[in-house]
This record gives sequence, C-alpha cells and structure tokens, in this order.
Amino acid sequence: LLSYLTISTSFKMTSTVDNKSKIDCSKVYVKKSTFSNDDTGDFDGAFSVENIKEGTLIERGVVRRLPDGFDGNTCPYIFTWSEERPNKIWGMASGCAPFYNTCKEGTSNTKMTRDFKNDTFEIHAARDIEKDEELLHTYISLGWRTCFKELNDIVYADEAEEKKN
Repeated sequence: LLSYLTISTSFKMTSTVDNKSKIDCSKVYVKKSTFSNDDTGDFDGAFSVENIKEGTLIERGVVRRLPDGFDGNTCPYIFTWSEERPNKIWGMASGCAPFYNTCKEGTSNTKMTRDFKNDTFEIHAARDIEKDEELLHTYISLGWRTCFKELNDIVYADEAEEKKN
C-alpha cells in the first residue's frame, strides 16, 4: 500500500502476456496526470500506450482483499470491493488500475468490470481512445466515501455552480 503513496516517477509496464496471465497492463503507462496543477499538487495518472478501439480490453488484474476492519473511507488508494453498502470489503488492485483518475459519471473513457467472487477485474475502452490519452473511470464510491469528499466536489463543481444560478 505504501508503494502507491510514494511512486512519483513515470513508468511503463510491459510484458509478453498470454491468456494464462492474470495481470496484463501492457497497454497502459503511468506519468504525471494532466489534472495536476498548482491547486491540486502533483499526482499520477494512467495513459494509453496506443490507440484503443471501443470495447477493447485495456487491462486485467487481480485484487488482494485487505484485512477485516480496514477503513477504506480514509484511504483513496484502495478499491471498494463489494456491492454491499455500507461497504466493508476493501481491496488493493494490481497493475496500473490504482492510477486511473476519476471523472463525472457518463464521461469516462473506460469501464471497469469487477469479479468479486474471483477477486479479478477487467478494464475495457468505453469509447475509442487515442494514444497517450489519460484513462479515466468513474469511481463507484465517488459519491459516498469520505476520502473522496473534496474530489467529488471538484468533479461535480460545474453542476453545483449551475444549481446556484
């Protein structure tokens, strides 16, 4: 878990992967996010290595469940790992998945499918994606996890502004 907090350099995961591998993130690399700025500070994002067609598998991986009692509401670097609400199961994902940043629902360029029974996931292109485009998906817990309160406010700031007017 600490490695997610301390990684600040760009890296690219490459491999010769066949269908036997549980983890494949060879279409993704990580570098400073396009959303980093003076207000947010520097943070990383996931980017496409190549042009990717809608529906294409971008990444697959495994999730390791965290011990009972872990509070994912305080740590943004782990995944909600059940459909139960309030969520009590949290997981740490392999590959580049922890570096996909979030966006408003309906605007993401990827879709993550979670297999809670087998502790695996797949990320597919929700639309055509250009080479070097930042990969985004809407966090399923964006609206209710306390660690995402500020992030949720940023993502939906335009809607809050519209409601004021």
